Amino acid sequence: MALSSDEIVKRQIIDEIGYNNEPVHILIFPESSREDQKLFRDGGLTFGYNNISYGSCDAVWYIDEAWVDGYDGAELDKKPFIALEGTDALNRNSGGNALYQRFHHALGAVRNGVIGVYYLKKGSKSIQPDLYGMAYFASMIEKGDYLITDDLSLVKELIDSHDDEKKLRKVIDSHLKKMFEIFNEKFESAYKSDWNNFANKRSTVVFDDYVVKYAGRNTRNFTDGSQRAGHIAVGEMYLTKYYFYDKKFFYLFPRMTQQDLDTLDGNKKTDKEWFLLRNEPNVFIKTSSDILGLSDDLKKRLFAIKDSPLKGDEMREYNACTKDIFEGLKSGKYKIIN
Repeated sequence: MALSSDEIVKRQIIDEIGYNNEPVHILIFPESSREDQKLFRDGGLTFGYNNISYGSCDAVWYIDEAWVDGYDGAELDKKPFIALEGTDALNRNSGGNALYQRFHHALGAVRNGVIGVYYLKKGSKSIQPDLYGMAYFASMIEKGDYLITDDLSLVKELIDSHDDEKKLRKVIDSHLKKMFEIFNEKFESAYKSDWNNFANKRSTVVFDDYVVKYAGRNTRNFTDGSQRAGHIAVGEMYLTKYYFYDKKFFYLFPRMTQQDLDTLDGNKKTDKEWFLLRNEPNVFIKTSSDILGLSDDLKKRLFAIKDSPLKGDEMREYNACTKDIFEGLKSGKYKIIN
């Protein structure tokens, strides 16, 4: 039977980095274990911040020192040093925004001041340059540093530098510089280094103090587990948040209404992706109910396709509606209710 992505990554971690890197200890569990889903404070591989729990990681390296957990202020006798989320997605024909889906798994650690590593094992696909940009900008505003890599030797270099703050900083800054260069090369070639060009191609409208990104999500996307749209929505949310980290972010789902939000809030209280979307600081989910100036006709057209798969005639109608909304927001004809 073929190994899972998690098992491949975990075996590679043990093979290339090993168990014995004293005084830095490793915490890692077999794929079959559910222990990783526990909070780090309870012996697991999940980090939280301000009572918000993020995704579980695949491995954590820690030191025997006192540490205060940012989840709820618990005082621990072990201090996390590196939290790694890994995937074999590049060998499994995954690319594009599919690679954003696991971005939040190490983010909880980063918000605690821990080094977060998102490791993508080398494969037939390449790491999206956007991913480097997301992590680079997250590193600029969060307590910890977020590193994207396809080479586990970076983790070994970090471990070997754990007791030399100056050397450790040099390793981190050198990698962050490489990440920015990869992102910036794509940004220059694809968008001529212009955020407005980026916005026009990425369903986004940029204003002086806020940004609006719209997406075709509907309630079924978050209630039907087979669609995994919640994971994609969270990944796209973090991309926009960190690219425009100095602005308020309105995440607009035009096919949904306030009633849909209320329904999801009531029924998805324990859903991690929905909880992150609804509780991310400075991010606000908006629906067609929040577009000031939207005509009754356009509301009816959106309502008519709110539960339909976006393909064929429904996709053409959605595109027509969002084009009107996009141009209306840019011209000032429409506004998002704050």
